[in-house]
Amino acid sequence: MPLTESPWTPELVQQLKALWEQGLPTAEIGRRLGISKNAVVSKAHRIGLKGRPSPLKRPPTPKYAPPPRACVWPEGDPGTKDFRFCGQPPLPGRPYCAPHTEVARAKVQPEAFKPLKEKTRTSWR
Repeated sequence: MPLTESPWTPELVQQLKALWEQGLPTAEIGRRLGISKNAVVSKAHRIGLKGRPSPLKRPPTPKYAPPPRACVWPEGDPGTKDFRFCGQPPLPGRPYCAPHTEVARAKVQPEAFKPLKEKTRTSWR
């Protein structure tokens, strides 16, 4: 099986380098050069162009860590910037302060586990 001729002429490689330095997305470079995005990525790698971060990978969101030896009761929605931990001094040997330890250790009332009434099924006819 004969190999096909490479589409990469010296002029095309120069254009690739220039567009790469401009920071254009690889798909756009491919459209402008008339080749596939994967061909652009492969050639850029082979000729040693500086890599770029993936547009699909987002930088990790910073996690809020509680101060050492502080109540770790979460307050707020963890997905928001207002999320935090209580931060009060915990009880000895416990992760929570006195008020949050009471909440965490509260016994659930048996009424909370009563089964729900079953819905009556309606006919489809």
